Amino acid sequence: MNEVTTIDRTQREYSDAVKKALARAPQLFINGEWVDSSGDETIDVEDPSSGAIISKFVEATDKDIDRAVAAAKAAFEDGRWRNLPPVAREKIMHRLADLIEANADEFAELEAIDVGKPKGMAAAVDVPGAAAHFRYMAGWAGKIGGETQAPYSMPGGMMFAYTVKEPVGVCAQIVPWNFPLLMACLKIAPVLASGCTTVLKPAEQTSLTALRLADLVAEAGVPAGVVNIVTGYGHTAGDRMVKHPDVDKVAFTGSTEIGKLINRNATDTLKHVTLELGGKSPVVVMPDVDVAETAPGVAGAIFFNSGQVCVAGSRLYAHKSVFDKVVEGMAETAPFWAPRPSLDPEAHMGPLVSKEQHDRVMGYIEAGKRDGASVLMGGDAPSDAGYYVNPTILTDVNPQMSVVREEIFGPVVVAQRFEDLNDVVREANDTQYGLAAGVWTKDASAAHQIASKLQAGTVWVNCHAMIDPALPFGGYKESGVGHEQGRLGLEAYLETKTVMMKL
Repeated sequence: MNEVTTIDRTQREYSDAVKKALARAPQLFINGEWVDSSGDETIDVEDPSSGAIISKFVEATDKDIDRAVAAAKAAFEDGRWRNLPPVAREKIMHRLADLIEANADEFAELEAIDVGKPKGMAAAVDVPGAAAHFRYMAGWAGKIGGETQAPYSMPGGMMFAYTVKEPVGVCAQIVPWNFPLLMACLKIAPVLASGCTTVLKPAEQTSLTALRLADLVAEAGVPAGVVNIVTGYGHTAGDRMVKHPDVDKVAFTGSTEIGKLINRNATDTLKHVTLELGGKSPVVVMPDVDVAETAPGVAGAIFFNSGQVCVAGSRLYAHKSVFDKVVEGMAETAPFWAPRPSLDPEAHMGPLVSKEQHDRVMGYIEAGKRDGASVLMGGDAPSDAGYYVNPTILTDVNPQMSVVREEIFGPVVVAQRFEDLNDVVREANDTQYGLAAGVWTKDASAAHQIASKLQAGTVWVNCHAMIDPALPFGGYKESGVGHEQGRLGLEAYLETKTVMMKL
């Protein structure tokens, strides 16, 4: 582990483009313009690689939120976006994707210094994924339609009946801090494709890329008021958005705890709600695997993005015949995953997003130790500067431990042996969550059998966290309500109207 403890964790200098973005005045993007807040409170931007305060943005007031919702409502009601020819909306969405790609390096750096993720990872995953969501949903803009249906209980020729799909209206969208740009684009893309309008609030920890995205929304030609981006805390600005009487739909990605609160608050006005929430994803490793390939893959399932991933493979179940070799192979990846500053070109894992998250993860590790877990790898914080936690493997755990049952959202995996397939499926499903799961095996029949029994919205076989805009994403149990991405993700922003005409 010497490679882990001797790393220079001094953050690199920012580029001129990023310095310019950080120096901008704290403002909100409402009705196509940058406007001052009605209040004077701001929120600090912190670089988790160093702990330094690097910028500020607006803490939106209730009046600010009301202004943004009013802009979105006016834009929806006068049809400036939804009544455009679908081909025009599609072209603008592709233009927005083009602009993201043209500014890819700046977006990757902003995301890196805001979240703590390696710039190389943001450049390879976050930025291309953000553009891809607009490109995929752009294709749906001209393919939204209803159908004709002969009535069941009436004579033929008596009635002409058909359905139409219409945009649901004004949307309040709240995105998390682990993939800020990607999640913002994932949310906005179906809004634009469906003809809705939105007020989007990025997480209070990571608002830099959403604010920069607002510039490109205007440059791409999206009409004023269609996309409004406001910053602030979830319990104030976010709460105002969710409860606002002129909001028709709420889309939230974040913790299950907050998702439940949002769902309750949205119920008062029966808003449409989609929730993508927490997970404690199991990864089942069968005895027939090639350990040399599987161990690094299983390590990546938990250590990618410092484990700050809703689908992170945080519960490992390896067959007893390969358990020791699998966890040893994972431990050998420690130098690769050793946390480094986000702008270090050799970084594959960065710090956690904040001191709060750092303390939370370290608290779970200490709780695991107290409960009897053994630390096979990591379990410590390698630096006093920045919010780093070394990749951690805990063994000798049991299902009653908090590290096994609760979402840690950090680079911590709990590794357990199994012998009987039925037992491991039961243990994998013994959780309040059901977002994702993984299976590693060479046996296609076994893979299908296990996948059919796992209670999870997505099951990966011999890979992990492979997300694609065309494929629906959602959770079972307390991991969510509804779906994002794919056709289902678009339909979440549409109403279905039935029309019956007597002939």
